[in-house]
Amino acid sequence: MVRDTIAMPNKLNKDFSFISLQQRVAEGDTQAFRQIFDLLFVNLTGFSFSFVQSKEAATEVVDEIFVQLWTKRHNILHIDDLRVYLYTATKNASLNYLAKRAKQIQLEPYDHLEVQIADNNSPEQLMISKETLKKIKQAIESLPPRCKLIFKLVREDGLKYNEVAKILNLSHKTIDNQMVIAVSRIKSIIKEDLETNQHKVFLKK
Repeated sequence: MVRDTIAMPNKLNKDFSFISLQQRVAEGDTQAFRQIFDLLFVNLTGFSFSFVQSKEAATEVVDEIFVQLWTKRHNILHIDDLRVYLYTATKNASLNYLAKRAKQIQLEPYDHLEVQIADNNSPEQLMISKETLKKIKQAIESLPPRCKLIFKLVREDGLKYNEVAKILNLSHKTIDNQMVIAVSRIKSIIKEDLETNQHKVFLKK
């Protein structure tokens, strides 16, 4: 319903502000709404997929969230952090979807989740040999599900620790600890490459 074209991945700067776009959406500007949609749709559907494990269902979940956002656009200026709001709405809608599909689902601590890690052609990755990059991806996939989910939100989606904490209803310390665990495990798995590869591998929490 919302998607009249296929949205392409759009990397969002951590300091990007939605305030001006929200103002325009509140005034009924469809172009501003489309810009918000294009900026966040891909990441939100990937986040929803982590819960529902269905691309079709994830798309429906996020589509409905954007439909509701447009329908209630007059209230959009009351949203302090639109990105956190939409991630939280996506999480809640995804869990509601699962609840409808099965009455008894263990929601905490996200141990049933599988996270898709998208390819990222960043300058850092281009410096790393294909073999090392393959090992890094394998290391990420081997992380415990909740740890992997947090790592994805921080490193792939570019969310800040406090934003992830709000979205997942976890403490900032928990997010920090999980990132330490993730980076430590990844480094331990590719330790030999870090020591022998002439290229620099940048891994920090």
